[in-house]
Amino acid sequence: MRDLRKSSCTRANGNCIKRGYNMKSYGNTGTPYLAHASLGISALIIWIFGASNALGNDHVEDHFRVNSTTFSNNGVLPISMIDNILSNGSNACSVDGSPGGNQSPEVSWTHVPWGTRSYVVAMFDVTASFTHWGMYNIPAWRNSLPDGAGAVGSTFGAQVYNDFYLQGYDGPCPPVGVEPYSHRYVLTVYALDEELQLPQSANFPPYAETLWYALVKATEEGHVLASASTTGFYSATPSP
Repeated sequence: MRDLRKSSCTRANGNCIKRGYNMKSYGNTGTPYLAHASLGISALIIWIFGASNALGNDHVEDHFRVNSTTFSNNGVLPISMIDNILSNGSNACSVDGSPGGNQSPEVSWTHVPWGTRSYVVAMFDVTASFTHWGMYNIPAWRNSLPDGAGAVGSTFGAQVYNDFYLQGYDGPCPPVGVEPYSHRYVLTVYALDEELQLPQSANFPPYAETLWYALVKATEEGHVLASASTTGFYSATPSP
């Protein structure tokens, strides 16, 4: 059983001790550098996206599309999305120590498939095989989420515990000096013809893996109608 006490950030002398099995550590040096999500999860995500994105290829102009006003596709993620972990009084997640906003990005979608009943939004660090955010059962009448929708206690949809063991959004914080320096973050929206029923209990709340496996099952059973993504990059390592 996972220890939910790891979801809080313990600070000692201005340094943030790592939260759970993640990339946050003393000084963000990458020691320990333990990504909880496995490469198997990464492969599952690629399979889910490939299978669902293959639908409707005959009508490219009508494809389900995702956009964010917070960052441009294949651009650099802004500081508003970056985590804020103090090391000696400075944010270890930014190049110059600037405080991060740790706020989920605005995201919108168009060309919704007929029969859509709910959406899933997830942000995944492909480089580190790490889930930063997962929200599901977003109502079908919505076509966007505002900045900060991934805050703890959000009412925009149900949220899983991310790989930092926090139930909501937690921003990028790639370890300084650990190659590859720049990490690739993929924000994906899935359109489903049903609401997801994630298994959960008091001792076993829904985690990122729970959501990914639910999406695998939904894709296999034809309930994922479409998916679309937008990608951003970020590095906390100063340029030479």
